[in-house]
This record gives sequence, C-alpha cells and structure tokens, in this order.
Amino acid sequence: MARLSEKNTVRLPAHEEPVAPVTILDGQGRVMAEEPGYPDRDPRIPRVAGGLPGSKLRRVTAHIDSNLHRELRLTELSAVVHMSPYHFARLFKQTTGVSPHQFVVRRRIDKAIALLATPGLSIRAIASAVGFKAPGYFATTFRRTTGVTPSAKRTTNAGHELTQQQTVSKP
Repeated sequence: MARLSEKNTVRLPAHEEPVAPVTILDGQGRVMAEEPGYPDRDPRIPRVAGGLPGSKLRRVTAHIDSNLHRELRLTELSAVVHMSPYHFARLFKQTTGVSPHQFVVRRRIDKAIALLATPGLSIRAIASAVGFKAPGYFATTFRRTTGVTPSAKRTTNAGHELTQQQTVSKP
C-alpha cells in the first residue's frame, strides 16, 4: 500500500484539518493510496481513484433531482459534466456502484415514496410527476425496486401514520 509522501502534504487551516484517513482504490478494489480525510467529504461514498470527481457527481445528481419529471437521457447527463456518454457512464458506475439509468430510476422511486404520503394524489399523478409515462410501468418498476406496489406502500404508510397518531393521542 502506497502512502502519500510528506513533501507532497499541504498544511491546511485548522477548520479544514483532516478527520479520518481516506483509502483510494483502483477499479478492481485494490488499495492504491491513503490520504487524509476532510470534513466536506461524504464518508458513505467511497473515493475511487479515477472515478467521477465529487464536483461533477454533485452537479449531475442535482440535475437529475431537479428534472425527475421528464425523460433523462445519458447524452444529456454526460453533457452536464462535459464528458462523452461512454466515459461518463463508466466513471459514474465506478463512483456510485450503479449505472446512471439505475440511479435515475432509484431517485424517481424515492421521490414517489415521498409523494405517496400526500393524500389526494393519484398513482397516475405520482407516476407522471416522477417521469413515468404509463402508470402500469411505474407500478411494475416500483414493485421491482421496493418489493411492494405503490398502493400497498400508500396503505402501509397511512396505517403507520394512523398508529403513530393514536399512540400520541393516548393519555
């Protein structure tokens, strides 16, 4: 395992001092180097040598989150970070562990779960709001991703909220 040399170390202001070492991996998961960790890095996302830089990952995820209601193509996502579609897809998967398409689908389902808690919104309206053209395809994708249908999830959430309200209102 290689360590960064002392002469390449930059002294940081006190508020940016490293908090924990970060291990940098190559594409096959082998340790390439260790470097100090910094407070602004999300420790849940492993740093991968040669992966998509954090600033580009944040830019593309922000674009995805703000455009879930419409079709998102690989060419559009790669253009956001000024990369070729092939190179972007490869680095995105290397960094996140999932393809851009799988990432977009998961974000759509996460938003749909939040919208299911809104009373008065139909499954059709929720499907449309998160970028699915057909409610049937939305229901199939939702069930494949979460293990339950949107209607069952809504019922489960409503029952859970009702149980919480009853518990809170008891003396």
